[in-house]
Amino acid sequence: MTEQSAGRRVVTNLALSLDGRYAAPDNPVDMSWVMPYAVSDVARDHLTSLWEPATTALLGRVNAEGFLGFWPTVIGMEGADPRDEGFAKWLVDTDKVVLSSTLDKAPWERTTIVDKPAAEVVGDLKATEGGDILVLSSASVIKALLAADEVDRLALTIFPVFLGGGPRLFDDGLPAGQWMLVSQAAGEHGTLALVYDRVR
Repeated sequence: MTEQSAGRRVVTNLALSLDGRYAAPDNPVDMSWVMPYAVSDVARDHLTSLWEPATTALLGRVNAEGFLGFWPTVIGMEGADPRDEGFAKWLVDTDKVVLSSTLDKAPWERTTIVDKPAAEVVGDLKATEGGDILVLSSASVIKALLAADEVDRLALTIFPVFLGGGPRLFDDGLPAGQWMLVSQAAGEHGTLALVYDRVR
């Protein structure tokens, strides 16, 4: 690993069902299976631990539209959990890079649109100063980075449901390698928050 790339970590975060899926088979954008667990203390604390050291959010277009459509509305919302509000403020204020071949300009502030492979974008970002590069729930981006062995920290929340089908995060043919468990937490409803670092 070069001195330059030692500075910034690529951190990916995704929610998975117990049978290893990140989306339901019949409706990939339906996240209702996530909701009972995403509002647990363990899930909120997990997300907070990931965004606090990060200075760049990396998102796919579909996720960017979902996240940036919803999260800014949480700021100042009555009864909002302070951790949710903290994440929402970070997301609005941080530098965002959105991977898209269809958007030509960003409808959001502090956002750069890039039409390049995820691994190349990460290489460019690692060559700049800053904190962690956090990939938020954008499965296609995370899968591309795993395939290129460009993930330094893999954060997962595992929810105790079987979706019985749908896309998997870990495809066959990923680069072989070791990961070290750096934190684990179990919470209400059986939610597990796991963080692994790539051993290089």
